Amino acid sequence: MNLFYNPQFVGDVAFLQIEPVDGELAYNKKGNVVEITNDNKVVGYNIFDISTVTTINGNGHIKLDKSLLEALQQSINQAGFDYTLDADLSPKFVVGYVETKDKHPDADKLSVLNVNVGNDTLQIVCGAPNVEAGQKVVVAKVGAVMPSGMVIKDAELRGVASSGMICSMKELDLPNAPAEKGIMVLNDSYDIGQPFFE
Repeated sequence: MNLFYNPQFVGDVAFLQIEPVDGELAYNKKGNVVEITNDNKVVGYNIFDISTVTTINGNGHIKLDKSLLEALQQSINQAGFDYTLDADLSPKFVVGYVETKDKHPDADKLSVLNVNVGNDTLQIVCGAPNVEAGQKVVVAKVGAVMPSGMVIKDAELRGVASSGMICSMKELDLPNAPAEKGIMVLNDSYDIGQPFFE
């Protein structure tokens, strides 16, 4: 679930994306809220005059927290929609530990990794030349929004499932990112599962 807000260029509208979809969308407006559906499934809401309900700090992609989620839920219900928001508020950029690295069965330059992210182990397909078992790395979990605006989704790369992405400094838009390709390898001071961005 992703929230976007750009009052300067778009107006006082909260754009809540429940899930990214392709295809035809339908719109149902009640009061200040527009419910967006695809094949009768709710995929998002536009909430107008959001500043009358809550204060949103920031511009662009907005990090959801409990109080903001409650305000959005209240707006949706008060408009007459009965949809219940179910958001994973856990950090989306975390420190992971590469437990295993195997060659991709159908692509020479890809590796299949098992990455411990603290409360889970994710299978991630990675094309970085410098990734190795035993490294601590930054993992963008499913649902993370990269600085480029790309949303991380469950995917399949050349027939192998991948849940998340191991990030480079450039992909994280960090200063002094090296020009050469490769993931960012962390030192041992980081704890597995800890948020990389607060």
